[in-house]
Amino acid sequence: MPSSNLVILREALAAEPGFVSGAALARKLGVSRVAVWQHMERLRGQGFVFEAVKSRGYRLAGRPATLHATFIEAHLQSRERDVPLTLLNSVDSTNDEAVRLLAAGQPAPFVVLAQRQTCGRGRLGRVWHSEVNGNLYASFAFRPRLTPARLATFTLWMGASLCELIANFCGVRPGLKWPNDLLFDGRKAGGMLTEARIDADQVRDLVFGLGLNVNSAASAWPGELARHATSLAAQTGAPLDLNRFTAALIGRVLLAYGQFIAGDHLDKIADLWHRHDILRGRPVTVLQGTRRITGTARGIDDAGSLLIRDERGRTHRFTAGEVTLEKAG
Repeated sequence: MPSSNLVILREALAAEPGFVSGAALARKLGVSRVAVWQHMERLRGQGFVFEAVKSRGYRLAGRPATLHATFIEAHLQSRERDVPLTLLNSVDSTNDEAVRLLAAGQPAPFVVLAQRQTCGRGRLGRVWHSEVNGNLYASFAFRPRLTPARLATFTLWMGASLCELIANFCGVRPGLKWPNDLLFDGRKAGGMLTEARIDADQVRDLVFGLGLNVNSAASAWPGELARHATSLAAQTGAPLDLNRFTAALIGRVLLAYGQFIAGDHLDKIADLWHRHDILRGRPVTVLQGTRRITGTARGIDDAGSLLIRDERGRTHRFTAGEVTLEKAG
């Protein structure tokens, strides 16, 4: 059963930009008007601002700038509300926490969010700067029961889907750098990390991790990071409603996962990736172990491999590797 605070926030959001009456809230909760006021006082202590007008009721006039689990749940659509959500003040890594919860038997899917990560990481074990600065650190846990080969395009599909969400929500279009980076004009705004546990020929556990710079200022990053990082707020020119955006992102990830499991992504992924691909048609160098190829990026194939055409016209396929953009000419 939803908590009283969750009901109040849902009703306030449903009434926007108008008011919700205290009497209606009292009937909905089965409590007195005084009890409703007491719940609102607790919410005020958590960063919410309610405007009260006699004979009209209450209107949500201010909201917390940091992640608030109940407020995120209030924004979720009905089909998404059965997915458990955990919000931690601090954790070593949301991916690691998701793995621990899966190992402990928690039913999937579920979502882990954190205000801060002490050991946030990206591909190849690189550090992901994860302080409390208005950004989003999230992991989604699934038990897909797929063959490992089916996962080849998973991160690519999720990345392209997230780019569509950001474009629709923010009005700015990020680019994708194969296989897992979200960028604006060469500056990184986000990164994805997919980790799986495979038993025999089946994927038992799947964790999709995302670090996304949402509201952080350029001064939030230390040293060289300030030159190479950006945020959604920097691109739009104004802070985002972090909780509303997070709820929209949760909905999009769950939708994209369902499409992937059903195979509904197969006829869409090539076009969707091409729409956001920043490498296609540009000179790049790809390093995979001791293999090093310089050529022109030609997009991805049906298996998600990066295609590189060298100066002799030969096409090379990469299922993994480090990509560096070269200067034209």
